[in-house]
Amino acid sequence: MARFGDVIIPPEEEGKEKHVPHIQAPDKVKAGESFELEVVVGKEVAHPNTIEHHIKWIQVYAKQEGSRPVVHVATLDMGPTFADPKVTFTAMLEKTSTIYALEYCNIHGVWDNSVKVEVE
Repeated sequence: MARFGDVIIPPEEEGKEKHVPHIQAPDKVKAGESFELEVVVGKEVAHPNTIEHHIKWIQVYAKQEGSRPVVHVATLDMGPTFADPKVTFTAMLEKTSTIYALEYCNIHGVWDNSVKVEVE
């Protein structure tokens, strides 16, 4: 059986500098307090943003330590040529969590990245 994880392209593949989503989040936050979370695709090298080659969406998920479900946090759906592949929003965590970001390039597929955020 094929799994969705099988189609996610690893960061080691060609094009990582313009496809791997960069997650900007604090290393530590206080439980229940708001913090800014930013996901950018093409931080090192700008990703093309044309009808023919563009980032269609960015999705963000979180998984709390000791918890089984992964929770959908946000989705940014973009149109080519009009939107930069970047999303910034306010988030809150109750427990130490791993933040996952996925992005979809209409030519090069789905790429991912993650960061751990400690909660005090």
